[in-house]
Amino acid sequence: MATEIRAADYPPPFSSSEVVAPPTDAPDERIEVGVLIVGGGPAGLACAIRLGQLLEEDPAMAERLGEVPVAIVDKGKQPGSHLLSGAVMNPRAARRLFKGRPEELAGIPTYGEVPGEGVYLLTKRRALRIPPPPTLRNHGNWIVSIAQMSRYFAELAEASGTFVLPETSADKLLVQHGRVVGIRSGDKGRGREGEPLGNFEPGSDIVAKVTVLAEGTAGHLTGAALDHFGLHGPEPQIWELGVKEIWRVPKPLTKVIHTMGWPLRKRAKYREFGGSWLYPMGEDMISLGFVVGLDYRDVELSAHDLLQEFKTHRFVRKILEGGERVAWGAKTITSGGWHAMPRSLGAPGLLLTGESAGLVDLARLKGVHFAIESGRLAAEAAYRSLQRGENPGRVGAFDSYDAEVRSGYLGKSLREVRNMRQAFEKGFFVGGGLASAMTVSKGHFPPKELHNERDAEAPLLRTDRSARYPAPDGALTFDKLSSVFASGNRTRDDQPNHVRVERNVPREVAEMWAWMCPAQVYEVGDADGDGTVEVKLTPSNCVQCGAITARGGRLTPPEGGSGPEYTLT
Repeated sequence: MATEIRAADYPPPFSSSEVVAPPTDAPDERIEVGVLIVGGGPAGLACAIRLGQLLEEDPAMAERLGEVPVAIVDKGKQPGSHLLSGAVMNPRAARRLFKGRPEELAGIPTYGEVPGEGVYLLTKRRALRIPPPPTLRNHGNWIVSIAQMSRYFAELAEASGTFVLPETSADKLLVQHGRVVGIRSGDKGRGREGEPLGNFEPGSDIVAKVTVLAEGTAGHLTGAALDHFGLHGPEPQIWELGVKEIWRVPKPLTKVIHTMGWPLRKRAKYREFGGSWLYPMGEDMISLGFVVGLDYRDVELSAHDLLQEFKTHRFVRKILEGGERVAWGAKTITSGGWHAMPRSLGAPGLLLTGESAGLVDLARLKGVHFAIESGRLAAEAAYRSLQRGENPGRVGAFDSYDAEVRSGYLGKSLREVRNMRQAFEKGFFVGGGLASAMTVSKGHFPPKELHNERDAEAPLLRTDRSARYPAPDGALTFDKLSSVFASGNRTRDDQPNHVRVERNVPREVAEMWAWMCPAQVYEVGDADGDGTVEVKLTPSNCVQCGAITARGGRLTPPEGGSGPEYTLT
């Protein structure tokens, strides 16, 4: 029987007002740049590359922007370190970005075009091949590692004049006189209690004429900007959680595979939405992963353990036979779609792009080309706002960017599938039928809009789900801690805690967090006598997937350079 306990009833000790502040460094101590981009993923790097192209043609503008016309701050060891996706990418946006630059387009590292595809409905013992729905047809798309591709994009951005600041967390959004004027980077070299250590380095104010937030999923400053400027969309944002592995295998996979069904349960009361992928990465590697919606109800559901269970299916086991796991990672996926997009993608001095703007087409499993295209459009909007006679700090300066995104193919694609994710709250079969009708009608069915419910609002239940998870054997199935090691996690054990959660909660909430986290950050502690338990934390395990932000807590940036070191994902 379902309880009436919801994680949303136990909010974290956090307020977005902590994150928004005016500059504090003396004017002559601030780092001044022209355009500041927060995040070295596809959106931020595409923005930087396009700005480099525009400034190459306009040296007077480049000179006006100063010694550093364009800068990127990225909290990872290098661009790409924190990036994870499937990924099968629609090349449309990349071709637009590199129009007239065939050598740069050809240099993008890929594993070739999709060689073929198969969609399967899994039961516990069978894999039934079904016709690919229109949203899962990938002919002509490219198989890529988003980490590898972003490192290449970063090389191009730097070659065109962008200054990349790796290992730099963006802790605060600097706002003065009603407009965004940059960010404050995080301190380095603090101890567990926040005390300065011998290698302490204070953060800095980095001020800019235009700030572009390209933080990706569940962005720290993005959430604060949405709150501060009142930009939240008509429906709350929701997320999925994906866990991915790279395997080296003796036999090449000759098609991309998507599955649905087992090991998820189909009944509506469980709200278990998701599925898997297996993609070839050349002749000897495979990308595989499992995604589950974070509005599920069972406290013992675990995306990591679902992936391990999925690999025991004989259909999957046969593909992996004789192989070895070489990489692992986890990341949330923004999935609220059209309904949850910010009401405006800009504010005075500020642009939102990529997943910071909610731009993911979950129905088609596509977000990378949305990020690239929106980054390109954001660059052009920033460039226009910096022309003589314009002012990027004025209200409405970026309305044209917002209109371009919504009226172009990004917005049209999202609008067509705007109700598809919500339909699956009605269960697998009803949701599948509704999704088919929405696809055929290009979004005209149903006649009324469906609504999002915050992931943390899902009432929790318990069904002993964990009894079905396989024990880790170190060959096919793996535990969470060995997986964190495989991510290349670089977080210091003694740095301050960057995870904000209520530390005394009902047992159901604590257990849900513990099972949910793919990196074993949360542990259920002792009961405290008033019906709650203590939540124990190991923040150094965190791979910054963002799931806790969706399910009742708040992830803030750790020290720059911490977290995973993804190279193949």
